[in-house]
Amino acid sequence: MKVNKRRRLAESLKDGRTVWLDGKKIDDLYAHHAFTGTLDTLTHLLDMLDSPEEQKIVGYESPKTKEFVHKSFLIPKDMEELIARRKAFELWSRKTYGVMSRLSDYANSMVTGYYIDRDFFNQYDSGFSKKITEYYEQARDERRIVIQAILDPQIDRSKPGDEQEDALLKVIKETEEGIVVRGAKMIATASPYAHDVIIMPHQKLTPDKTEQANMCIIPLNLPGLQIVCRESFASKDQKKHPLSAQFDEMDAVLLFDDVLIPWERVLIRGSVEGVFEAQRHQQLNCLAHHQTVVRLLTKLQFVAGVATAIAQSIGVDQFLQVKEKLGELYTQIDSIEALLIASEIQGSLNEKGVYLPALVPLQTARNLGTRHYPRAIEILKQIGAGGFIQLPSTTIEDSNELIPLLEKYFRGANVDAVTKTSLFQVGWELIGSTLGSRHDLYERLYTGDPIRTFAMQYETYDKEPLKRRLHHFLEEVNGKGNRDDRKQSVSSTT
Repeated sequence: MKVNKRRRLAESLKDGRTVWLDGKKIDDLYAHHAFTGTLDTLTHLLDMLDSPEEQKIVGYESPKTKEFVHKSFLIPKDMEELIARRKAFELWSRKTYGVMSRLSDYANSMVTGYYIDRDFFNQYDSGFSKKITEYYEQARDERRIVIQAILDPQIDRSKPGDEQEDALLKVIKETEEGIVVRGAKMIATASPYAHDVIIMPHQKLTPDKTEQANMCIIPLNLPGLQIVCRESFASKDQKKHPLSAQFDEMDAVLLFDDVLIPWERVLIRGSVEGVFEAQRHQQLNCLAHHQTVVRLLTKLQFVAGVATAIAQSIGVDQFLQVKEKLGELYTQIDSIEALLIASEIQGSLNEKGVYLPALVPLQTARNLGTRHYPRAIEILKQIGAGGFIQLPSTTIEDSNELIPLLEKYFRGANVDAVTKTSLFQVGWELIGSTLGSRHDLYERLYTGDPIRTFAMQYETYDKEPLKRRLHHFLEEVNGKGNRDDRKQSVSSTT
């Protein structure tokens, strides 16, 4: 029987997975309003691969199946192919306004990076190259949605991470079929909708923690794996809450209750050094970071667009202080875009013939983003001010006999009441809704601990040109000083 196109993704997720929401097991995601809107969005994005108008932008032909697959799996051989990847990321980001922060094109790029460097990881597990190759091709050709869950639960952060034995995911038994693991992982954004999740330790382990030193890419329907969702932020009313009705990705904690992971999905087993290198690779993955900067740029453009439209709708865009704030938003956009372009232009071919974007501009953009986005939201709050909390509880069109009064008192300087309240409603979703609060927190911390990410930029930055320039200056100063001393000595002698 032919599966309804709209339900294709939802049907693929009826695979025995265990999803919990509000204390109840969800057997059919598509039948629950908390998941329906996001499933529709993801289905639409994946269907672009079959759309004659869009498939060549978002995808390319698989060398095995000859069907279109996402360009996040494309291994760029030159800058033109790198930009082609960017255009694919842009299309998905624009369709979701940058609000869906963990679409699978990010984790797909992680997988692609591991596949490119597969030979390096063979020193830590002899089966790595074969397994990542098989998975890369499977995920690519089956259009699997891939996510990652690297962090460990917050239980007692006063202790070193590897001392919290009850929380850390570890192997409790090996069998012929695979490894049996127990523990938990967070924050598994989009896990109810995903097919697979990448897991590995987040912190550097001590040499004796080999049972925790594993990297796996596991199906989310394994028996014993519990997907425990946070409270849903999804609205049933797309007209009034267009963002939360369509783009609530859903975060979850993964509980591993003696889960058997098949050997073919265990990429590194028992190597403390190996999983540390895998984690470091994830933090330095240029192809994945390229995607995150594209999405960040799209999101900042969206927030700036909302702020501009709101300012114009109430006539405050004529005030100098508002122009200054809007100018700051545009400066954010242009700065991130310049860094993105710089990463592509300054990219280079590695020893494998892969054209990679330059790392430093991407690191800079990601670090700036953790501060740009909260500031953008602050500016949006300042511009809309009290207008955000005077919105009526219904749309203008649904206000019955109040419509004439609302049309009079809720209109703007140059827009009608329907347009003005719609703008402010979108703004409220960004600054004051549960979805908006979640995104503010996410953008501050998704790259990792800001202290560590800025420190990593220090570690990876080429500091020699800075030191040489200073050394050259000091030589000039000292040389001039010596010459002046000699002149003064000659003069005094004379």
